[in-house]
Amino acid sequence: MRMRIVIVIVGVATTVLGSGCGSTGTTSGALPVVAAENVYGNIVAQIGGPHVTVTSLLSNPSADPHLFEPDTRDGLEVSRARLVIGNGAGYDAFLQRLLAAAGGSRVVVTVADALGLPDTANPHLWYDVPRLGTIAGAIAAGLTRADPAHAAAYRAGATRFRASLHPLERLVVSIRSRFGGTPVASTEPVPAYLLAAAGLRNVAPADFTRAIEDGTEPTPQAAAAMDALVSRHRIAVLLYNSQAVSPLTARLRSAAIAAGIPVVAVTETLPPGTTFQRWQLAQARALERALAS
Repeated sequence: MRMRIVIVIVGVATTVLGSGCGSTGTTSGALPVVAAENVYGNIVAQIGGPHVTVTSLLSNPSADPHLFEPDTRDGLEVSRARLVIGNGAGYDAFLQRLLAAAGGSRVVVTVADALGLPDTANPHLWYDVPRLGTIAGAIAAGLTRADPAHAAAYRAGATRFRASLHPLERLVVSIRSRFGGTPVASTEPVPAYLLAAAGLRNVAPADFTRAIEDGTEPTPQAAAAMDALVSRHRIAVLLYNSQAVSPLTARLRSAAIAAGIPVVAVTETLPPGTTFQRWQLAQARALERALAS
């Protein structure tokens, strides 16, 4: 699809709102960047290199991102930033509050807007392997808008990042070739874009996955339908969000293991000590192994 980059300059006044910031880089005079999610924080740090210093707001691997509440420190980081990167699609609504309170002007890149997606879209956009290059391009464009002097470096960084995605892209194509059409289920919509790119059939009831993502109780009918996928061996793999486990998803995971159905854990935020590419490649390899078992 044609890339539609949406970059806006935000300038409003007032107080600072604002838990858990993670920073990358300390280069003096570097462009201060805030990423709502550490997924994008890692990507922008790779693209920007020594020309950026990055703070990620959502970075706690033990926390449920849907329960995140910013604190004063987060608001201060946003107020200092010259570039802010958010996901959009309703995933990080807290960022709009921080921007509204920050005052001053800054470049804002919203990934969902850059992909031309509505607010109702599945917000876990960093799992959309075919469009990761478009996301990188939108981030590089935001960097260039905020810091034109290093435009060439940002273009080169985006090119390197896209090239580094080739192993992941090849693996997804391989999974599609070997296992396309295989029924699987995920407890939440987190890996849905990856499953679609790999040609797998995610047969989990939407009423179930949406309720789990929203932190509400699925209807008895939806829960029964999900249970049946496991108890009647209608799926080859169960994927679950290990970062937001509920008693219901924990029970499903145990039931799948007992039934001999492979279970693959996925997370919403980038785990510490790795890169975006290694993280996604590891999860895709785990999925491949599970399908082959």
